[in-house]
Amino acid sequence: VSDQKPLGCWSVKHGQIITCPVVCNFETHEYIAVHDDKVLRIWKNKDINLDKVFKATLSADVYRIHSLPNGGPVVLFKGGGVRTLDVLLEAPQQEIENIISDEVIKWSEASMEGQQPVLIFATEKDGNFFVYVQKLKMNRLQKYKLEQQELSKPLSFTAYIKNQIITLLCLYSNDSVYEVLIPLQQTSEEEEQILSKSLILKLSVSGSVLKGTSFVVLDKDHIAILGSLAAPGEESKECLTIWNTKFQTLQTSKELPLGTSGQLWCYEEKFFFTHGKVLTVMMYKCETSSLAAAVGKLKDSQTPDVSSFVNWNTLADEELVVSFQSQQSVALKSESKMTLRSKRNTVAKVQPDTLSVGQILLNLKDASTTVFEDELRQLMSKAQMPDFQASIGCVITALIKRCKTNPKYYPRNFLLHIVETRDLSYSLCPDLMSVALEKKDVHLLQICLQRFPDIPEETTYACLKVFLSISEAYLQRIDVNLESVICYIDVEFNNKEVKTEIVENGFNAELEHDIWDTKITKETHPTAGELCPVGPQKAALLNAVLQSAYSEAFLLPHLKNLPAQQAVLFLRYLYYLYVKCSEKINTALPGTRSPTISQIMDWMCLLLDAHFTVMVMLPEAKELLSNLHKFVRAQVRFYSELNKIEGSLQELQRRNHQKDSQTYSIEVLELI
Repeated sequence: VSDQKPLGCWSVKHGQIITCPVVCNFETHEYIAVHDDKVLRIWKNKDINLDKVFKATLSADVYRIHSLPNGGPVVLFKGGGVRTLDVLLEAPQQEIENIISDEVIKWSEASMEGQQPVLIFATEKDGNFFVYVQKLKMNRLQKYKLEQQELSKPLSFTAYIKNQIITLLCLYSNDSVYEVLIPLQQTSEEEEQILSKSLILKLSVSGSVLKGTSFVVLDKDHIAILGSLAAPGEESKECLTIWNTKFQTLQTSKELPLGTSGQLWCYEEKFFFTHGKVLTVMMYKCETSSLAAAVGKLKDSQTPDVSSFVNWNTLADEELVVSFQSQQSVALKSESKMTLRSKRNTVAKVQPDTLSVGQILLNLKDASTTVFEDELRQLMSKAQMPDFQASIGCVITALIKRCKTNPKYYPRNFLLHIVETRDLSYSLCPDLMSVALEKKDVHLLQICLQRFPDIPEETTYACLKVFLSISEAYLQRIDVNLESVICYIDVEFNNKEVKTEIVENGFNAELEHDIWDTKITKETHPTAGELCPVGPQKAALLNAVLQSAYSEAFLLPHLKNLPAQQAVLFLRYLYYLYVKCSEKINTALPGTRSPTISQIMDWMCLLLDAHFTVMVMLPEAKELLSNLHKFVRAQVRFYSELNKIEGSLQELQRRNHQKDSQTYSIEVLELI
């Protein structure tokens, strides 16, 4: 998620439907899915086709699979039956008991109490709600009935276990959150006990009411609720809110203007929810609840509390602190230990050392260029700064913001220094490459492609298009890193062939002064196909694109928009690299940061998939495709011949191991 890159994708056949969320088995590192209610599928990362993975048809419909880090997967059936995955796989067609008869499961959750897996699920029948607690190792099921609430019903549940007590929280339709305590050590023999509930939170503040859809527990005093906040006479707005249940106060809220699916997940101090068409990840941190902090949040709303790595693009200038601090992993923090009494007094001027990164950048908003850059360099020099990497991302964001407001301002060397010396990613500074593309700063784009692991395919394609469109004459005046090409490239310049070669143990001093002053190693007269179709600078830039990470499904639609002439030029360069690789026994290009033969072939296939019809129709591509076809066919024949003698070579190797190496002999082997 942090790299924003898809790692795998699997599809069921047309007509099949995945009927419950897929989970990961933490013990075997396998994925488990159920489609069409009864068909179980289990596979690993290396599997590609779901039709060829493990399949088991069960005897009853599955409601949900829960995966526990130390307890293994647990399968809950729609009839209330529960099985561990291991027991289920021993006999997939085993009969599953129907426990809940006409009741419908509304929610379920599994957790560990010590070494004991515990499954909790809630059901509904005729307006009545029931809670079941299943202890798997003891095979004990306990049923409870929720105390009824007039004119309202539970919409969502969540639960956690502590000190042998299950704390069940229920979000009701009357905009309230209730708490139910269920002891795990059951002493009563009653078949069905009535659970009483207690009100812990009313979802209203200053006349506004939150219509919650889902919620999660953050700690013993805080919960997060996703829903719509509506004030009298105003249109409701979807938002994420964090509440203090101890003091029944709203800690903070964040409006979500693009809308959500109504689902909220929480894992390792991160929120996950959909915002518009994207998955949003928001980091948070809860501190010990105190009355001063709870009341202080209501008294002063200047401090941003919810933070995320997401660039919302909806923040106004006065919310600059929020946008900067959104890249620091902080939320729900107490308010610098101010007391209510100090609030009424004049607040002393805050010293610069105590200011957050966001506040420092806000203070520099109107500073001169020299002061602005000096302060940013000073800020970056603080190695002990909390959330250092995120703070560097804030610095780049501030630089880019100034570039956008002042088109004449572009601190190229400063940006290049930051990218080369800091371990950054695209997600920390998403606008950096877009500005570099706009300025046609190919050197910065090259470094970003080499160092960022999470560049979106659309940006990779934009870099490729810019690199192919820039003239060779312009590139000769640009500083570009040539370490990926200087060991192998052959180019034609002023009708003379130039073959670059590394001497003096991998270093050629002449190359440091002028790429065109390279030593001519030997005079030859190669054919046009043997010469690199692009200059060294453009070749180095294209190599950076070839080595960037991508997903074929996301890149192909963009690649189809590449102009035909640029596509042909790119294919000629890929063909040149392919021939160069094939000249070597290890099929690898010399030098550092050189593309591998797998990367070259993958891009060649992608380009042909995207432009094959156009290539066939273009006269200038006809000879190129013909040469490529002949070369590949010759390689296929060569490897086919090698395969024929593979058995003989293995036999020869076996015989050599069996003989005494000290004995001299000449033996003639006939290869048939």
